[in-house]
Amino acid sequence: MTCTIRPLSPADRDIWETLFQAYAEFYKTRVPDGGFDTVWGWIFDQSNPFWCDLALDGAGQVRGFAQYQQMHRSLGGGMVCYLSDLYVHPSARGLGLGRALIDHVRATARAQGLTNLRWLTQEFNYGARQLYDSYSPKSDFILYSIGTDPQG
Repeated sequence: MTCTIRPLSPADRDIWETLFQAYAEFYKTRVPDGGFDTVWGWIFDQSNPFWCDLALDGAGQVRGFAQYQQMHRSLGGGMVCYLSDLYVHPSARGLGLGRALIDHVRATARAQGLTNLRWLTQEFNYGARQLYDSYSPKSDFILYSIGTDPQG
């Protein structure tokens, strides 16, 4: 499938919110109150190394997005690229948009002098993991995530 990858623009707010909401629902979570505005602000803050690019199908319809950022890697003594969020609408999965987005982010990271691209996904995300495994086997790291409130 022919696709185009382009940066998110201020005119894309409605479609971005719709896709971002669907992404949250896929992971059985919700965007907290004010969350859309916060992330939107990160994307358009020139001093914040956080970006969002859209994938458009051959008809010019927005079908997915990738949100990514620079991340410190202390053991490597430098910065890497972290792919925070990758989402393709279910009706467009299997058409190559996910691969196009990953390849785009990888090329962007390379152009910025970043030597590594990394991301997480959930164990049950089998369809996406087939794509991810075509790049590299999963690592042997296990993610732990706890809240910061000591009361729970």
